Amino acid sequence: MAKKKDWTLDMNAGPIFVQIAQNVRRSLARGDLSPGKKLASARELAQALGVNPNTVVHAYMELERQGVIEKRRGLGTFVRKDAPVAVMREEMLHSAATSYAREIRRLGIPSSEGISVLKEVLDAGETE
Repeated sequence: MAKKKDWTLDMNAGPIFVQIAQNVRRSLARGDLSPGKKLASARELAQALGVNPNTVVHAYMELERQGVIEKRRGLGTFVRKDAPVAVMREEMLHSAATSYAREIRRLGIPSSEGISVLKEVLDAGETE
């Protein structure tokens, strides 16, 4: 399973099941999870994250609906071999870029300055 210690769950940032599903997609996009890999059971993941197992079941149902994972009777839950990893990665990148661009515009900062600052931050390796 993904590195759960890297996962962020914020009780004030919307539904937890959405955050769990997003963390699974992020783990796939980052390469921590790969197509065909078995996921932790809902009970195991819920215990690791300190949430109700039904919350993880809900997240897994959403990922299954999106074609990211599949349940195999008697075997568990797996990332689909044809999971749209490249598409998810591109969507996440585009979403982050859009949010950043929106904030730059709100601040009235020229795009060249915003790009320069982004490059500085990326080059410095700064993270959350």
